[in-house]
Amino acid sequence: MARQLLFVQGAGAGAYDDWDSKLVSSLARKLGPIVEIRYPRMPDEADPRFSVWSSALTQEIDKLSEGAMLVGHSIGGTVLIHHLARMPPKIELAGVFLIAAPFIGNGGWPSDEISSTSDLGAKLPRIPIHLYQGDADDTVPPHHADLYAAAIPAAILHRLERRDHQLNDDMSEVAADILALL
Repeated sequence: MARQLLFVQGAGAGAYDDWDSKLVSSLARKLGPIVEIRYPRMPDEADPRFSVWSSALTQEIDKLSEGAMLVGHSIGGTVLIHHLARMPPKIELAGVFLIAAPFIGNGGWPSDEISSTSDLGAKLPRIPIHLYQGDADDTVPPHHADLYAAAIPAAILHRLERRDHQLNDDMSEVAADILALL
């Protein structure tokens, strides 16, 4: 039976079809049939709301089996990590992978819906958490990864040279780390 992976898209008009589908395709090519990728369309991608996306995540995570992995890109990663801090999953996860996720709080972006959490790591399940940030990202400033690393001290930070917000549509490093957990 294939391991399950839930990929949470980023936000913005067309993000699901035009942008993040390329990341999912890259992962699928690199991981092959040993991982079943679930890629649900998040509600109202052009105007994401934490409460709405968090509710959708609860439903999606409840469909997963033990040992599943979660990947979140951009705002999807931000919502995912804060959702896990507020509502730990009922199952044991193998790992969480955040790609170019904006940090909410001091030094990062403001939010009316997500409160800043400097001790985010203390509220998360004890599982491997990987952070990926391209140094050529012109959407989310690269220092946001440092803010996450400070808030989640056990997280593993991966800085990727000459990679943009979409990691140049190449998920090689993420796939390698996922395969290492299998």
